[in-house]
Amino acid sequence: MTTLKFTELNLSNEIIKAVSDLGFEEATPIQSLAIPKVMTGLDIIGQAQTGTGKTAAFGIPVLEKIDSKNKKVQAIILCPTRELAIQVSEELKLFSKYKRGINIVPVYGGQPIQRQLQALSKGAQIVIGTPGRVIDHLERKTLKLEDAVIAVLDEADEMLDMGFRDDIELILKSMPQERQTVFFSATMPKEFMFLTKKYQKNPEIIKVVSEKLTVPLIEQYYFDLREHQKLEALTRCLDMYDPTLSIVFCNTKRRVDEVTSSLQARGYCADALHGDMNQSQRDRVMAKFRSGSIEILTATDVAARGIDVDDVDMVFNFDVPKDDEDYVHRIGRTGRAGRTGKAYSFVSGKDIYKLKDIQKYTKVAIKRTKVPSLTDVENTKTTLMFDKVKEVLKEKDLEKYSQMVESLISDETTSLDVAAALLKMTLASENKAQQQQADIFANAADSYADTGARDRTMVRLFINIGKKDNVRAGDFVGAIAGETGINGNMIGNIKILESFSFVEVPSERADEVINALHSSNIKGKRISVELAKARNSSEQGNEPHRGYGNRASGNRKTFRR
Repeated sequence: MTTLKFTELNLSNEIIKAVSDLGFEEATPIQSLAIPKVMTGLDIIGQAQTGTGKTAAFGIPVLEKIDSKNKKVQAIILCPTRELAIQVSEELKLFSKYKRGINIVPVYGGQPIQRQLQALSKGAQIVIGTPGRVIDHLERKTLKLEDAVIAVLDEADEMLDMGFRDDIELILKSMPQERQTVFFSATMPKEFMFLTKKYQKNPEIIKVVSEKLTVPLIEQYYFDLREHQKLEALTRCLDMYDPTLSIVFCNTKRRVDEVTSSLQARGYCADALHGDMNQSQRDRVMAKFRSGSIEILTATDVAARGIDVDDVDMVFNFDVPKDDEDYVHRIGRTGRAGRTGKAYSFVSGKDIYKLKDIQKYTKVAIKRTKVPSLTDVENTKTTLMFDKVKEVLKEKDLEKYSQMVESLISDETTSLDVAAALLKMTLASENKAQQQQADIFANAADSYADTGARDRTMVRLFINIGKKDNVRAGDFVGAIAGETGINGNMIGNIKILESFSFVEVPSERADEVINALHSSNIKGKRISVELAKARNSSEQGNEPHRGYGNRASGNRKTFRR
């Protein structure tokens, strides 16, 4: 179908400016269809998969409908999981960046309810939440929906599968009958259709078929490695395969900046592209990438939308994407215009499960392969150098240099010896730097390996609050998910002892969690977070010793998401 530019969707200047800041120019198919329809006030059934841009498809019209002078709840958006509720909330806050007076409050389980009560008491026009926590607030009378004019159910089929039908009906019954009701769903089971008939009025169905899942000319591979090995693996691939143009995808803006800085420090022509850059900055980077003055573009999914450069040889997924369709978008940046291309994904720890989901979705086997060895890289560089030497030999203007070499030749030194020495000098500095990185890659112990986590892909964190502070496992899950965006199901064992606690998180996200939570508050108490030390014996529930002492089994409490 024909897609529209956001400037063609009759949106406010504030929304247009926010969308432009995010790097979007052209709406996705579901956005092109849904935004004008939702804006008119019609009841809508939108059928679209995750990753098609449906959050903006309903979120932007909701924002446009809000009266910022009215501090009562005007829109309720229901999501099946807290992770999705957080994601939707974050996206709507980005879209409403220039709209003054609009307050968006997410409410979900796993986060201290007191924080939500305070946010709601200040006035919220848009509430985004999971059904269970929304019901909780309705029963407490801390959330009132009698002035709500629009209800949105995101991933409605999943909510029904999770058994939320009664909660959904109770929430919809708490709203005025004269309202707009918008359902988004990937599938339309019977139970879903029953709900639409009961609570929608002459709904218009908008259906978007997923784009072609993969491109046959793209070879797809993955490396199974540890988090700290990724940068070395990337540089080896760049040296080994020598792509003319390549794109490195990361899941966060912070990661994009880190990877770009590391590549530039190693002498690669790389630059970054992400949502914190203004339009003129993005345009300059893209112009340099198209012209070949930079060879490596490091980007987030949002910023890379719409990249249309035919000569991209390779795509690297430095982070495995969160959504299946993001993977398709990413690898589709190569293998364009009838050319071949390659895509490499760097898989660390539990990312392997996400990769399996991607393979099921794309119905394509992504082959496991080995990171090129130092010997492979050196042989490739030597071959490339010899090719250049052959090209120089054809120029036949070497007389001055021949005289220099001839001056070194003696009874003990041949021209072959001189050539070998020059080659050694040329390669020596590169080999030294590569060997230093190889030591890190092959031999460095995992810095989180000795923290006592049972799963080698996880790390235990020490947090200085425990039972005496009335803290629960859900408080830790909510704090970590709320501050970092880590899915709750990625958090491992939580052990709450008398005066401190241990929480297992993915090794590659440990630094992020420590930085995000350090000096923050849980249950009104300022906390400190650090890596736990190894279990050299057991753990005592009443001494804050970061993992030393004897275990008191009666104090043990675990929580597995």
